[in-house]
Amino acid sequence: MKYLAQLISFVFHPLIIISYILVLLLIINPFLFSIQNDRAIGVLIIYVLMLTIVLPGITVLLMRAMGFVNSIHLKERSERIIPLIITGGFYLWLFVNIYQNTTIPLAFSIFVLGSTIGLFLAFFFSLFTKVSLHTTGVGGLFVGILLIKYYFSYESFSIHLGSLGTYLINTDILVFLSLFFAGLVGTSRLLLKAHSLNEVSLGYLIGILSQLIAFSFLFN
Repeated sequence: MKYLAQLISFVFHPLIIISYILVLLLIINPFLFSIQNDRAIGVLIIYVLMLTIVLPGITVLLMRAMGFVNSIHLKERSERIIPLIITGGFYLWLFVNIYQNTTIPLAFSIFVLGSTIGLFLAFFFSLFTKVSLHTTGVGGLFVGILLIKYYFSYESFSIHLGSLGTYLINTDILVFLSLFFAGLVGTSRLLLKAHSLNEVSLGYLIGILSQLIAFSFLFN
């Protein structure tokens, strides 16, 4: 059970969540991005991965190598302060660069802003408690998928699997799965004794509210 909880925590690591939404939007409707070729899409994906996963990850590794943190998992509340500030800076830079870019859909800009707000809120609460960054991420993911379905009117989308055929997927399934996995992630963090119930719940609350704040600010 412990290894399964660790696997779930890895698959839904908070740094990966923005990339999940990017890939989801590309699958639902790649024409949303006004990008005409695979090379440009690849550049966009690499750019997002660098700012949201690679550079924040390198930051933590460097801090571990220099002895500023005891573990790359940032188990101590005090160890999270600097990584959260630096990662928040990367997220903010990503948002600034995509918001005025006409090739980037509003749905993605909203999610990136919501993730940025969530990160800085997590930083603030980390001054007092060890808020769960995992549940902050999956809480935001759940709201992000809800917004894609109900406010951007994507009821279904097609997945092309080559010789296996083409399948029509209802976005209600994504909403259900995101809610299911959000609960699974919270349960995993509790089983691993990484957080208390209050810390897990606070993470959910931050993730949900952050996306709603971003939506209310950017959506017209």
